[in-house]
Parts: sequence; structure tokens; C-alpha cells
Amino acid sequence: MSTYVYGIARGTLPDLGDTLLGIGDPPLPVRALNEGELAAIVSDCPPELKPRRRDLLAHQHVLTEVSDKRSVLPMRFGSVSASDDDVRTVLSRHADRYEDQLRRLADRVEYNVKAVHDEDAVLHQVLSEEPELRLMAEANRAAGGGTYEERMRFGERVANAVRAREVRDARTVEESLAPAAEAVRPGPEGGGWFLSLSVLLAKDGSEPLLEAVADLENDHPWMKLRVNGPLPPYSFVES
Repeated sequence: MSTYVYGIARGTLPDLGDTLLGIGDPPLPVRALNEGELAAIVSDCPPELKPRRRDLLAHQHVLTEVSDKRSVLPMRFGSVSASDDDVRTVLSRHADRYEDQLRRLADRVEYNVKAVHDEDAVLHQVLSEEPELRLMAEANRAAGGGTYEERMRFGERVANAVRAREVRDARTVEESLAPAAEAVRPGPEGGGWFLSLSVLLAKDGSEPLLEAVADLENDHPWMKLRVNGPLPPYSFVES
């Protein structure tokens, strides 16, 4: 059976026994593989590993439990090795690199910030910035909506203007949040937002970030920012 890896910790970990359960149905016992000054937190890997909500939460729970007591280098969901021996070999071969990263990320957490546009508000903003678009909208309204071609041309121009607005707003968000963070990287990709940003902070350093988010929303009412955290610093682990 292959080995599922949750993270890497500094120092020897005691036997975790049945006190900590991980992914799988039923949940599989978590154990520690100690090698030199490092320990990998692992379990057996289920035959069919899929990103089910239950397993995503179990992965997160294991990291949270272990990191309460020591620094942990978190692995993203789905990190699998062929065997326990292979995990130990990797720990031994790359010990210096893992120890450097553990020092760098000690007492650090990650926050993810996603930026979305309020559709009505951003349309109003775009029309206020583009006099030509505003004139087109008024002409179409006066003509009872305009012809099909006119509506299509107007819709295309608006879509292009909104995309340009997304690029500018993404830059604004990143530049505004960067001073509140130790490091910033692109966050997990997905649909529904124009920016996903991962931010590295000290465990007790979230207040400047949250203040910067509130200021952005106040100054740019067509933007909505969603903050998720604290999380293990997944985005800042070097593979």
C-alpha cells in the first residue's frame, strides 16, 4: 500500500497511535516516520484517493493537531509516496532543504484572499469611466434597445472594459496587501473570482491584513474580498 504524506516536522515525533485519524473511509490511523532530525506525518493511502470534502477536512485536521505543538511543513492534499521507505529516503536526502524551510515558516500561517466584482456595481463603474460606452447605452435605450448587432457590439465593449478593470483591480489589491504580508504568491486557481492571492503572515499578524482588506472594500465598492485563514502555509512550501 502506498503512503500518504500530510507534512514534515522537525524533531522526533512519538507514536501517534490511534489518537489521530486521517483520510479514508473509515479514517486511517496517522503515524510518524522518524528519520534523523525530521519526521514525516503519514498514513496509508486509500486505494482511490479523491478530493472529497471529508478527506480535505481530515488532511487539514491532522496538520492543525500536529502544528499546535511544533512547526510543520505542510504538504498539499494528494501528496503520495510509494512506501514508507521511500519517504524516509527523501527525508534523508533533502534534510537540509526541509530544515531550512521549517525555520523560514516557523510560526507562520497563510491567508487566502479572493477578489470578485459586484456585477451591477462594476458595470456602473465601467460606464462612469467610459463616456463612449455610456453614450452607446443611452443610444440603445432611446432606440428601444437597439438592433441585435448594436446590442452585441455594446456587450462586447462592456465585457472588454470589465476585463481591463479586473486587471487593474488585481494589481491594486496585490499592491495594497503586500505591505501587510511577509510574502505574497498567487493562490489556488478557480472560477468565480478575478484574483486569488496567498499571503504569508506571523500567527498573530492578521490585523494589518484585515484592515487593508476593509480599506480596499471601502475605497472600491465594486470589489468584494473574501478572506480565508489562518491556514497552514501551503503556498510557501518549496517542492
